[in-house]
Amino acid sequence: MNDNEMMEKEEIFSKVLRAGRRTYFFDVRATKAGDYYLTITESKKFTNDDGSFHYKKHKIYLYKEDFVGFTEILNEMTNYIVDEKGEEVISERHQKDYQKSYEKDTVDNKEEVTASTESFTDVSFDDI
Repeated sequence: MNDNEMMEKEEIFSKVLRAGRRTYFFDVRATKAGDYYLTITESKKFTNDDGSFHYKKHKIYLYKEDFVGFTEILNEMTNYIVDEKGEEVISERHQKDYQKSYEKDTVDNKEEVTASTESFTDVSFDDI
């Protein structure tokens, strides 16, 4: 039996979450002893300069003995994020008019910089 047949055989139940360039795969798999565990795979698509693309994958193996602790911490962390920042997505990728705080400062100060540089006179290094 080759590796692909072995992987297909051990997958018991699967779900997929597509999220833009990222895709999350949730797979229930079986150990050799017949017990179950969960794999969570993040697959992210990257486009090369020549138009071709490749995927980077990261995988987490989660075993039954860790489910309770993992679920508690995941819920605590996601609740914290929603409580602190709300459910609205704040990022330059999702909002066309989004500006990072330092970009706003640069835009706001641009007029001041332009005005202050106009008062400079030409300086010759020979004069120094």
